[in-house]
This record gives sequence, C-alpha cells and structure tokens, in this order.
Amino acid sequence: MGELTLGQYYPAESILHRLDPRVKLVGTIVYIVGLFQVSGVFGYLFAAAVLFVLVFLSKVPFSHVLKSLKPVFVLLCITMLINMFLIPGRVLWSFWIFRITAEGIRQAVTMGLRLIFLVMGSSIMTLTTTPNALTDAMENLFGFLRIVKVPVHEISMMMSIALRFIPILTEEMDKIRKAQMARGADFESGGLIRRLKAMIPLLVPLFVSAFRRANDLAMAMEARCYHGGDGRTRMKPLRYAAADFVAYGLLAAFLAGCIVFRVTGL
Repeated sequence: MGELTLGQYYPAESILHRLDPRVKLVGTIVYIVGLFQVSGVFGYLFAAAVLFVLVFLSKVPFSHVLKSLKPVFVLLCITMLINMFLIPGRVLWSFWIFRITAEGIRQAVTMGLRLIFLVMGSSIMTLTTTPNALTDAMENLFGFLRIVKVPVHEISMMMSIALRFIPILTEEMDKIRKAQMARGADFESGGLIRRLKAMIPLLVPLFVSAFRRANDLAMAMEARCYHGGDGRTRMKPLRYAAADFVAYGLLAAFLAGCIVFRVTGL
C-alpha cells in the first residue's frame, strides 16, 4: 500500500511538469486510444518507445513509474490467463478441459502489454500534474457538458478529492498497521481466512478515520461558503503556451502513426 503511486505528485523541473494540464489530460486519452489501434510488433514497439521518452522527459525515476503496476498485478495475471485459455485456435497444450492455443497466447500478450502501457501512461499524468491542476483541466475541457445540466465542476472536485485522499489514507493505514503490530497483532501467519480476519483491526479504524476526514473537509468547505462552481475564479487561470501547441501536434502525429500501424498490420 505504501508504494501506490496513483494520486501522488512527483515534484520536478521537467518539460511535462510545465505543460498545461489540459494537454496532459488529452494526451493520456490519445495515448490510450492509440494503444487500442496498434496490433503488430512494430506498433507496440512504437508505443513503448513513446512511453519511455515520456518517462525520460518527466524526470520521474523509472522505478517509481513501475510501482504503479503493483496494484493491477493480479488483474493483469487474471486477464492474461483468461485470454490464454479461452481464446479458440490452434491447440498447443491441453489437459482435461484446459487448452492453450497459439491465438490465446498472442491475445494474452497483447492485452497484457496494453494494460501495462495504459497504467504506466496514466501514472505519468498524475505524477506530473497536481490534483488542483487536474481538476481545473477537467472542468475546462468538459465545460460544454453544462449545456445538458451535467455538474462538471462537482464531478471534477470529487475526483480531485479522491486522488488527494489516496496517499493520505495509504499513510494512515500504514500507521494503523504499525500500531496494531506494536500491540501484538499478526498479519502474516496463518491461512487465508485468518489473514482476512486479521484485517478487521486495520479496516475499522481506517474507515473511521476516512469518515472523520471527510466530515472535517465538508465542514471546512461550508465554513468557506463553498457552493459549487458558480461565480468561482482561479488564482492561476489556464493559458496555453507555445510548447502546448507543439505537444498537441506531437499527439496528432502519434495517433496518426498508430493508425498507420493498424492499417498496415505492422
């Protein structure tokens, strides 16, 4: 839990940190769309090369970005196993009702790479963008939805608070775990049922702390007369710079490259 990177901001002086948050949000969406366009070996090498360049430009340690894969490791394994055993095709190995096919292995590798690149690409956005900047970007980009009465500001605020609370609750859980271990609690030994029961002394105080923090935050927002996004101004309004337009051009080139790889089958 202490190694979760989702919602954590990594301060650094880099090109990606200085980009407009709207560019990074659009770039993440474009990168995800591009991942589902490529299908061949060269297409995935192209997506991997772009990802490594982004990590290099962000000046975030590569090991720190890799930590974002730990929470989805189980999901990654399940996804690959399901594709490996359930995709029909040329059978390579069989036992009872289980069959591994060549097409299944190819699909498993494809989905695994997509999931890995997707998580790492998304983590770069959160590592180089503060929650407040990300909230402003979402509210600005999706502001047109106000026409159909969608509460864009409130949704953006909730997502920002959720991202901000992830590292706080992670740190709180680590403190509770150490306090319970100091009192003689054992979270490592025993079978699965015993370990699940041992989590109760962790989860109950954690939920109590989370509700207390949420109540304190609500009272603080009410004390400051918060009533939504109507009439609110920003201390640092978002403005595009020359580098942002260059980044948009590179995003368009990346998406075009992914489409070319898909059409040619490379």
